Amino acid sequence: MTLRFPVSPVLFAVAAALLPSIALAENLEARPGDPAWMHLGANALLWAHITGGAIGMVTGVVALAARKGQRVHRAAGSVFFAAMFAAYAIGAGVAPFLETGQRPNFVAGVLALYLLISGAMAARQREVKAGAPEVIGLVIALTITAAGVIFMRMGAASPSGTVDGSPPQAFFLFTIAGAFAAAGEVHVLLRKQLSRVSRIARHLWRMCFSLFIASGSFFLGQQQVFPEALQDSALLYVVALSPLPIMLFWLGKVRFDDWRRRRVKAAVAPG
Repeated sequence: MTLRFPVSPVLFAVAAALLPSIALAENLEARPGDPAWMHLGANALLWAHITGGAIGMVTGVVALAARKGQRVHRAAGSVFFAAMFAAYAIGAGVAPFLETGQRPNFVAGVLALYLLISGAMAARQREVKAGAPEVIGLVIALTITAAGVIFMRMGAASPSGTVDGSPPQAFFLFTIAGAFAAAGEVHVLLRKQLSRVSRIARHLWRMCFSLFIASGSFFLGQQQVFPEALQDSALLYVVALSPLPIMLFWLGKVRFDDWRRRRVKAAVAPG
């Protein structure tokens, strides 16, 4: 999923201009009696979030299915990045302003955005060398890991057994993903530079897990938009979880292809 950017300054400027319109709103909807500009701003953010997520999931599937490194893959990856960046930035940016508890959604949005950006950088850079981005990434990853542990403990101690409606088990993913991401940043900082295979693996798992956050949020977190017959069905769980086995397949393929190349090279080497 190779990309060219920046699109971030434009997206942040739009979000910053519209954020006041959804302060204290409910699910990105202005309250009855609010000025018309609040309704327009809330609707603009809501549809930008939905549209970005929808386009991102479609182009993410195309990027995964296309031959890696080719034009279709690169084009789909670029659109995936821009669309998901918009969706995640809006989701994470507005969550603290909503009336209902949104702490899990805020952490999920930050995690998805961090994985998206760091995964895209791994594809864009010919060489991944230790530097400030990895230090910042390590801080973010450790913070997400700590948040996952804290939320699990809060949920277990809560009378409702949840944190803002989410059970403790849901935060296990925050902890695992944050820990893996932190380990990846430590790996770069210690090795000073990643090999080509490690760089591709870093790109793959971060982009795939970022896609999984979106698919899980939609297919499992928004089941009310599907026909009643599909709600709580195995099909939605299969679709929501599908980025994970696909991620494992590509990670395995990258490692296997590298092993095979080294075997062939060793076999034909003189002596």
